[in-house]
Amino acid sequence: MLFKPQKNTAEPQAAPTPLTVAPPSAQRESLTDIVAESEGMQHDLVLNDTYIALKVLLHQKLLENINFSAIDKLEPSELKLQIGEMVHELLAEEQVPLNMKERNQLVSDIIDETLGLGPIEPLIKDPTVSDILINTDSQVYVERKGVLELTPVRFKDEKHLIRIIEKIVSTVGRRIDESSPMVDARLKDGSRVNAIIPPLAVDGPLVSIRKFGTMRPTMENLISANSLTKEIADLLRAVVSSRLNVLISGGTGSGKTTMLNAMSCYISESERVVTIEDAAELQLQQPHVVRLETRPPNIEGRGEVTQRELVKNSLRMRPDRSIVGEVRGSEAFDMLQAMNTGHDGSMTTVHANSCRDAVTRIEQMVAMAGFDIPITSIRAQIASAVDVVLQLERSADGARRMVSLHEITGMEGDVVSMQEVFVFRRLSTDSEGKISGEFRCTGIRPKFAREFESRGIKVDEEMFAPDRLLE
Repeated sequence: MLFKPQKNTAEPQAAPTPLTVAPPSAQRESLTDIVAESEGMQHDLVLNDTYIALKVLLHQKLLENINFSAIDKLEPSELKLQIGEMVHELLAEEQVPLNMKERNQLVSDIIDETLGLGPIEPLIKDPTVSDILINTDSQVYVERKGVLELTPVRFKDEKHLIRIIEKIVSTVGRRIDESSPMVDARLKDGSRVNAIIPPLAVDGPLVSIRKFGTMRPTMENLISANSLTKEIADLLRAVVSSRLNVLISGGTGSGKTTMLNAMSCYISESERVVTIEDAAELQLQQPHVVRLETRPPNIEGRGEVTQRELVKNSLRMRPDRSIVGEVRGSEAFDMLQAMNTGHDGSMTTVHANSCRDAVTRIEQMVAMAGFDIPITSIRAQIASAVDVVLQLERSADGARRMVSLHEITGMEGDVVSMQEVFVFRRLSTDSEGKISGEFRCTGIRPKFAREFESRGIKVDEEMFAPDRLLE
């Protein structure tokens, strides 16, 4: 039984007090006016003070009567039906005049409050939304096709937003409070969540959600989105099959994890892959994948497990390949050790503005490990470990694409030697800000082409012709 039985009392009950935030006629008009169709949403977004007050009141009454132990035993359709019936009964008690469309909207929103993430649940379900940015309880932005836009979504107050944040982080065993006001977490679908609350967030709680699509990204998706060309995709297939070590570089939101997921499609199903991440979001489909995730310290400041510890431990797990979601610190040292000690074909990502900057950042991260290693030795380690560096970019028009592919060829004196194989050249920008360009070969035949030949992987030599347009 989903709802607790109501207690019978001998005393006559007073007539229910209507929720009169506004006169009934005005309230009905207000609720009707704010139920507007929202393209791409699972259902309408109703956002007005009267409506929010009504929703909160009904939600509180629902929680008082719901039997949470029965929720897991019911099918979603039956659960929604029973909650809907209860909401209709509560509406009748409150004597609020609503038409059928408004009632269905309210039922859907209260189900989201009870079982989902409240006002942002429609945005979570919307496949066109890639990022959700909550700037306090009164302002929510989303990103669609790389462009930010303001939504009418808002929360009742700061406490309402904090309750939703706590609901998110508790599912992955993490916490957020004044003593620990920042947290990284993830949703059930793998979407990455970052939240920060006062006193660090001056104006109120802030939440950033990087959504993860239900469909696994593939190279075909990237080709159709003009992120790269088929010829470059064929070369990347050869790079992965040849077990070259790859570093994927780019800024925030440039598509590094998407590229890493797409390239992982080319890993053989016969290999054992170990992934190490701060927040698990990789979607590898190979049958033999072992996933590791970091753990923050507990309330006593103990129990933290860092990426570096996981990388070191992964080397004892007999991996054929190690994939680090993103290197941010001293784990870069252990990642290089893995690449240099038989774990060929490893891949990782890093935040950087160019392929050269990516190498410099790895240098700095290795120095963070605390070892007294000469900079020349660090660079030699990088030159020996990393074979290919990809640079990704999110343009002003929202498009994400690979803009450069570099090969690391060794050392020249004290400098890591690199050569550019492919480049994206920007040609024009139209009146709407959309960028047009083309992928060109620089004319350099990479040294790793010899590795392709030794492994029997065929690549068209004409691909590397000078200034050749790649298709």
